[in-house]
Amino acid sequence: MTALTALSPLDGRYSRQTAALAETFSELGLMRYRLKMEIAWLKALANHPGITELPPLDARAEHALDAVLDGFDETGGIAVKSIEATTNHDVKAIEYYLRERLAAEPALAQALEFIHFALTSEDVNNVAYACMTRDGRDHILVPAMARVIAQIDEIAGREAATPMLARTHGQPASPTTVGKEMRVFATRLMRILAEVKAVTISGKINGAVGNYNAHYIAYPEIDWPQFSRAVLNDLGLVQNPHTTQIEPHDDLAALCHALMRFNTALIDLCRDVWGYISLAYFRQKTKAGEVGSSTMPHKVNPIDFENAEGNLGLANALLDHLAQKLPISRFQRDLSDSTVLRNIGTAMGYALLGYTACSRGLAKLEVDRERLHADLARHDEVLTEAVQTVMRRHGLKGGYEQMKDLSRGRSVTRADLEAFIQGLAIPAEAKERLLALTPLNYVGNAPEQGREPSGT
Repeated sequence: MTALTALSPLDGRYSRQTAALAETFSELGLMRYRLKMEIAWLKALANHPGITELPPLDARAEHALDAVLDGFDETGGIAVKSIEATTNHDVKAIEYYLRERLAAEPALAQALEFIHFALTSEDVNNVAYACMTRDGRDHILVPAMARVIAQIDEIAGREAATPMLARTHGQPASPTTVGKEMRVFATRLMRILAEVKAVTISGKINGAVGNYNAHYIAYPEIDWPQFSRAVLNDLGLVQNPHTTQIEPHDDLAALCHALMRFNTALIDLCRDVWGYISLAYFRQKTKAGEVGSSTMPHKVNPIDFENAEGNLGLANALLDHLAQKLPISRFQRDLSDSTVLRNIGTAMGYALLGYTACSRGLAKLEVDRERLHADLARHDEVLTEAVQTVMRRHGLKGGYEQMKDLSRGRSVTRADLEAFIQGLAIPAEAKERLLALTPLNYVGNAPEQGREPSGT
């Protein structure tokens, strides 16, 4: 397979951008996490004083076990697949592969029968997927999400006082600033990112139906829930103490929903920035050799934000299915979650593409202050809100209605407003403040909001 023959664009057109995920979420990555779990379980068994049939591992045995995991590469993956061709069972193939690798090691001769001891395949799989998902989130997605927030945060601070005509329902509205509007998104995304990071990832190692049946029949004197909890904690997971054969994936569903919320907020940003580019509030830096249209030479299209929107939408479609499907299983176990779980990396791949494209687009943005100022200057009618509000303060009746008659559906000039203000029976100080008002300085505390750290 090459980038040209790959079925999925994640492994084809976009393979360079998603390469960081491949090591974690590929089938080879899944095999590696399964090996990690099997080895951790075997080490824990060997270290338990109540399991006398399995002597403690000496330094040579420990090294041999570690070497199996550290040296597991594509050649090892091919060997596992060869075994699977006979077993038709992917986890059993991992067990047999580990047995083959350790059989030649005298220090581990007594350990062979304790490989996969009392485990069901789902004990291995749920732990592998939990570790995989956690690592993909923490080491790949979260840094990419944080970079986007940092870029938005930088624009917010830099453009905190840059006035901009706001638009509600797409129509001219009370002015704001570029920085404040970007601060809104930085704050939203930072808050949601904290939720993404806070989702705990659970696991279980409790046998075929969640009761430690095989464990207790072999060693009734061992506290297996505590033993299992210790192994999971060492792997960085939280124990779910009550399960069927499968860990119900409620934590994974929570993570999917948190990622969906982040992606939805980022889609909102992409659409707004797309609109601001359309209004020429933002320009995009050009790159030599690039074209924007096969027929219109002048085009500089907002393709990064369009690309981000599309890929984030794909990510959310998959994340939504994962969140809805994975927590549901018939009786103590059915296999419908197995094929779905294999697409966690695909969902995260589309999300990563979205974050990367948005980041690329944000890096190209330049504010067109002349355009912003010119647009504000054409819309003096947005000051009618200020006039009618001051009239209310000083007890003048019908301020809103008078401003409505003056401005709704009509073009209002600066001279119109000044003439109206001059005729108001309000204190001189209030009148002077209104006369000094322009769409450029009628921005409330937007500059202060733009400068505030996100989340405050």
